[in-house]
Formats: sequence, structure tokens, C-alpha cells
Amino acid sequence: MPDFVELWVYLSATPLFGLTATLVVYVLVQALYARLGQAPWANPVLWSVVTLASLLSATGVDYPTYFSGAQFIHFLLGPAVVALAWPLWERLTALRRHWRALLTAAVVGGAAASGSAMLMGWLFGLPHEVVLSLAPKSVTTPVAMGIADKIGGTPALAAVFAVVTGMVGALSGKALFGFLKIPTDGNGWMARGFALGTAAHGIGTARAFLVSEEMGAFAGLAMGLTALFSAVALPLF
Repeated sequence: MPDFVELWVYLSATPLFGLTATLVVYVLVQALYARLGQAPWANPVLWSVVTLASLLSATGVDYPTYFSGAQFIHFLLGPAVVALAWPLWERLTALRRHWRALLTAAVVGGAAASGSAMLMGWLFGLPHEVVLSLAPKSVTTPVAMGIADKIGGTPALAAVFAVVTGMVGALSGKALFGFLKIPTDGNGWMARGFALGTAAHGIGTARAFLVSEEMGAFAGLAMGLTALFSAVALPLF
């Protein structure tokens, strides 16, 4: 037991701990997700976050130590977002055919997401700063934090709201699309993906790619358009 404790102290203090823990946890959770038939409640992003947070809390490893290793995965987020352009390029014909509808959907969807959140916050009597932090809740987290800082909200709160929104969208999207009877063929994948990317940004896009590459491609497009629209419109508004 003393040898194990010494080994754990050594591993937890090295940069490789964060990288190894993240990869191992995600692979295990992803395998469980596949075994459960891709049930929405078993979302691998959600349970990876819960598992890693519990592990860090139980072992007393602070976040900076964990992130010193996990930052390599964080760095790969940039290339991963750029890589979303490839599935869209493969669907260039559909983009040319529907670009007006997609652009309109992004503007209306982004406005509805921000407006409804702020209205609910105001109706529930939340402080003005919190209401402003709710405005970018459907925008991918780094952009949401920047918008919140620009308009007088709290970036940390905006990050929490964005992550929770993404999780809710990823967990509830399948049931909601089924309730609305949106088909799973042809333009149905486009509609599902674009809606999920607009409402639930990166986490929704990740969920969309797990279901269908067609759905994921349009979710990525919606995520980018919503972020662009919100970054320009919210500070002006």
C-alpha cells in the first residue's frame, strides 16, 4: 500500500496525469455509451465531465495540475473545429440550394435563444448581471465568455450557462425531434443538425456527429453561424 500511495502521488503531480485520465475516462464512457445503444442520457461528454470532476475531488488533485496535461486535448479543439469544414464541403450542393433558409434559421434561432433566456431571467427577477450572462447561453463557451464580458455579464457564469445549455440540448434533442416528427432522412438530418447546433453549440454538435455525419455537418455550420451572429449582434443590441 505505501508503494501504491507513492506511485499515485508521483503520477498525480505529472502533466501526463491529466492527459491519461481524460483519455481513459472518455474511452470507457464511450464504450458504455455504445453498449447502451447510444441512449441520450448516457452522453459520453456529460459522464466524462462528471467522472473526471469526481476523480479530482476524491483525490485532491487541483485543476491547474490536471489541466497541465489535459491542455494538449484543449489545444486540439482548434484543429477539430476547423476540420468541421470538410463534411460541409462534401455537402456543397445542399448548402448552395438552402443557404438562404440556413442563414435565416441561424439569425432567428440565435435571437430566439438569447431573447427567451433573457426574458425568463427578467420574469424570475434575476439580477441584471445574471440576465446579461444568460444572453450568450447557446453560443460555444469561449465566445460566450467573450460576449458576456463585452456586454456587462459575468464570463464565468456565461460559461456555466453555455455548458448546461449544451448538455440539455444533447440530452433532450432526440426526444424533442421525435415529438415534432422531424424525419431521419433527406432534409430531416439537415433540420435536426442545424437546430441542435443552433441551440446547443459544440456539445450538441458532438452529439449530432455521433448520430449521423449529415446531422453533424449542419450542426457544425449552425454552431459557427450562431457564434458569429451573436458576437456581432449582442454587443450592438
